[in-house]
Amino acid sequence: MIWLQVIVVLSAIIIGTRLKGISLGIMGGLGLAILAFFFHLQPTEPPFCVLLIITSVITAAGTLEAAGGLGYLSSLAEKAIKKYPHRITFIAPLITYIFTFLVGTGHIIYSILPIIATVAKETGIRPERPLTTSVIAAQQAAMASPISAPTAILIGLLAPHGIELLDMLCILIPATLGGMLITTLVINKTGKELSEEPGYAEFLKTSQETNHNNVSTPLSKVTTSAKLSVILFGVGILFIILLGAFKGLRPSWEKSGKLIPMDMSIVIAIMMLSIAALIVLICKLKPTEITKASVFTGGIQAVISILGISWLGDTFVNANQAQIMELVQAQILKHPWQFSIILFCMSILLVSQTATIRALIPLGLTLGIPALTLLAAVPAVNGLFFIPNYPTLLAATNLDSTGTTRIGKYILNHSFMLPGLIATSSAVLIAFGLVKYLF
Repeated sequence: MIWLQVIVVLSAIIIGTRLKGISLGIMGGLGLAILAFFFHLQPTEPPFCVLLIITSVITAAGTLEAAGGLGYLSSLAEKAIKKYPHRITFIAPLITYIFTFLVGTGHIIYSILPIIATVAKETGIRPERPLTTSVIAAQQAAMASPISAPTAILIGLLAPHGIELLDMLCILIPATLGGMLITTLVINKTGKELSEEPGYAEFLKTSQETNHNNVSTPLSKVTTSAKLSVILFGVGILFIILLGAFKGLRPSWEKSGKLIPMDMSIVIAIMMLSIAALIVLICKLKPTEITKASVFTGGIQAVISILGISWLGDTFVNANQAQIMELVQAQILKHPWQFSIILFCMSILLVSQTATIRALIPLGLTLGIPALTLLAAVPAVNGLFFIPNYPTLLAATNLDSTGTTRIGKYILNHSFMLPGLIATSSAVLIAFGLVKYLF
């Protein structure tokens, strides 16, 4: 019976992934209906905490975009990249990492990718190198950002086991940054030079290098409101980090004779909504503009996807916990690092770091894997690159008019495979090393 349920879950994931958009969420809902009405599995509690955090973060990010803050950040990125064009393979991934870390979502890089592609071509650098590493860097940064959805979920899941926000950042930031650095060093030497590419001479004759005129936002046109929105957003992130690092700064209430500080997931939600409100009031922004922001609309799609697929996964795992534990517990407890392989494979199927963490970290805790080991394994959820259907991968591929960034004939032999594997495996290894020596 459990294998029929597995087929239902996998079918919902595969069909939802192929149809794209909010399909992952609604197919997850259909799968849940089949499990509940045909297999009589009791649905678990919907992931309200997760949805609360994601909704508040995308509201703040959407407000930042509507106020011109993302455009301002993009113009700063363009200035930095054009200042050192010959080092673009190293600078571009660092910029996408920082921006994703600050905003909490990798979708911010859509405005930066055209700049990277254009500058690389103009400089004679193989665009595949900075484009692929920049996309992978953004995925890595999303796992280290204190306000990203997957990190927020981790806080809620691991806090009861003694892991605080500062502990997570001490592991995930150096691990993902280290993985990114190793990746750029390797990728900087891979592939032919652009001038040696077949057909590049013809490309130079026919290509119209105009992308940069359409995608950049000159610094002279940046408004005061845009700068203020970035400052307010940055202050909000700083407050979240401080409140996560020092429990005494959080409001607390007495419960059963003990002082219980405000949960960090609630802190993040309150701070993000407050920052959105301050940006609207101080920058005199029309609230209707927020719902038109691309970050907001993309985030709402993520909310629906996570609602359906996480609820489906939770219900399946909860109902079959005994069988799953019997199947994998002995091997996983003997070699806990192997749980990172499970995380990686599931992230490929779910195409979501957030959904993967929401579905599997509770299972890992149930299996008896130490919370610190799970934290070290978390960078493995960056398997989004494996099948080249993720939006940022497709955007980078389409922007490279030289054809160096490509999806191969056999699908999996694509430009993002090598940098993705290097970054993810390196980050996991560094994280396990840090956990061993810091805790």
